[in-house]
Amino acid sequence: MSSAVVFDFNKKSKIKDWVVVVDGVMGGKSTGTFELSNEGHGVFKGHISLENYGGFSSLRYSFPKIATKKYSKAIIKLKGDGKNYQFRVKANSKDYYSYIAPFSTTGDWEEIEIPLNEMYPSYRGRKLDQPNFSSDFIEQITFLIGNKKEENFKLLIDNIVLK
Repeated sequence: MSSAVVFDFNKKSKIKDWVVVVDGVMGGKSTGTFELSNEGHGVFKGHISLENYGGFSSLRYSFPKIATKKYSKAIIKLKGDGKNYQFRVKANSKDYYSYIAPFSTTGDWEEIEIPLNEMYPSYRGRKLDQPNFSSDFIEQITFLIGNKKEENFKLLIDNIVLK
């Protein structure tokens, strides 16, 4: 079965195109950082604050369009902290909405499989009355945490592949 690598982290990965976006855009006080670990994994960590109507931190990566026609799922190798996250994709980085798949982490290294056609459209936390993901391309992915509670978080990412 063929696959398309969206990103494969290693000790030499260039991570300048990965951007942290927090609720500060709307007055919130949550934090988030992204760095490369000594082992060559992407490390997204921070603190979620509910102050000033905040409550989320996200990590966004935009890239040249990847055709999705031949693939049915995204597979993410990661190590979470037992918390819930969202994986989001955009067919066009200029779209105001994202297609979302919530996932839970166990605290161990694991592979999360997300069927692309089960990702639902959402904007600012509201599900939209539109079909699930069916685009021929993606050009942006995002990891987001926003569980409506104050908490620290840490997500290690090894790779993201379409299969």
